[in-house]
Amino acid sequence: MKLARRKVLALAAGAAVMPAPFIARAEPIRPLAERLAEYADTLSFQDLDAATVERVKSHIVDSFACAIAAFDEPPVRICRDLALASKDGPSTVLGTHRRTMPDLASFANGAAIRYYDLNDAYASPVFGAVHPSDHIGACLAVAEAEKASAADAITAIVLAYEINCRLIDKIDALGHNWDPTIFSLPAVALATGKLMKLPRERLVQAVNLALNDHIPMGQTRTQTNSDWKGLSDSEAERNAVFVTQLARAGLTGPAPIFEGRKGFFELVAPKADINVADFGKRDVRFRIHDCGVKAYPAVVYSQTAIVAGLEMAKAIGSVDKITALQIGATPRGYEQAGRDPEKWTPKNRDTADHSLPYLTARAMVDGDISNASYAPEKLHDPKILALMQKITVKPESEFSKFKGNAPPTRLTATLTDGSTVTRQVDNMPGFPGLPMSREGMSAKFRSNVAGRWPAVEVDGLLQALWSFDQASDIEAFLGRFALTA
Repeated sequence: MKLARRKVLALAAGAAVMPAPFIARAEPIRPLAERLAEYADTLSFQDLDAATVERVKSHIVDSFACAIAAFDEPPVRICRDLALASKDGPSTVLGTHRRTMPDLASFANGAAIRYYDLNDAYASPVFGAVHPSDHIGACLAVAEAEKASAADAITAIVLAYEINCRLIDKIDALGHNWDPTIFSLPAVALATGKLMKLPRERLVQAVNLALNDHIPMGQTRTQTNSDWKGLSDSEAERNAVFVTQLARAGLTGPAPIFEGRKGFFELVAPKADINVADFGKRDVRFRIHDCGVKAYPAVVYSQTAIVAGLEMAKAIGSVDKITALQIGATPRGYEQAGRDPEKWTPKNRDTADHSLPYLTARAMVDGDISNASYAPEKLHDPKILALMQKITVKPESEFSKFKGNAPPTRLTATLTDGSTVTRQVDNMPGFPGLPMSREGMSAKFRSNVAGRWPAVEVDGLLQALWSFDQASDIEAFLGRFALTA
């Protein structure tokens, strides 16, 4: 019987009609891509305090130092030559006076910044690490193309950092064997889309397009590493910038990209509870403040291992006394740099700078890790190879949560007399809570660009970098760093 007829019959019989019970229904949560786009759309330069602007400038200084240092490396040159093979465009390729299309400039600039593994890192205790400064090259390339202000560029950089770091805090893509550069796709799409002044609905499409076709595999950093280990993030940036331009022109992408029946949370990583309302804003700390600046050109999980190795070598006097050396690493550090047999016989720089055994042994013997640590003769040094055969790497579950400000490492050496020596390092200068000063950042810049320009010119370049927020012309700013005609 239909409801209306039952109601009429009940009234005719004089019976009271009870109203249907009210059932409260929770408002459906909007798709994550929409919430991220809303955050990107509403963030403004006025939301950034002076400390955040200063932090952005310090990471620009660091990124330019890394990019100039790696300018002549063959993989970086290959990327630059490919980018410049295109017709002249609106975006400068860092280190030159020449310009190309924004996506290709993003690729070349990102490759230079990232190649030496000396740029910054954000280490999430649970779900891995990313390098948000990889995105500075893309943000500057698009800012130049759009004739954006320095304030706009700084806001976009903060946005890229925030999206990248907040997503890896919550989403376990690495644990499901995807490469961490996966988070660069929505981060750069939103940051550069904001520079393009896309409306909110177009920002959503940029995220949809960026994620759907560009998911990177974890093999990038597994077993023997290749050139691509240092270039995969620049490729993510290139893809993100390219599809964001498509979104601006009106193209749409699959949706809902995260929650769909065959979307990100179904195929790539388990669904995560991400409250975008908690993201950085005025009076809420931005994640860029939680990124560490590296002292050594090596994977972030090795930074404390290198320091522990230096301390241990000084304490025991000679590595010849060591009969066994155990490296206790974070679970992620073990997975990335201490699990594969190839890490005990690194054949190239890309594998060596992601090898806990090599980096620890080399630091103990040489007293340092630098770009010179990866020369071919260094990789085949019999003394280092012999010491590495005494090394084992163990994942320490207690290190899943950091006690200090960086991924911790514990070294335990057994000596010829049967005694043991232990060194554990939990904190690193330059990481959260111990930020590198202007003087420290400037010193790192000078060291990386040594011989490129006269000292007085380096002084002027540093002044320009520390005054980036006052720059009136991003093209002219970038042109100051040209190494070639």
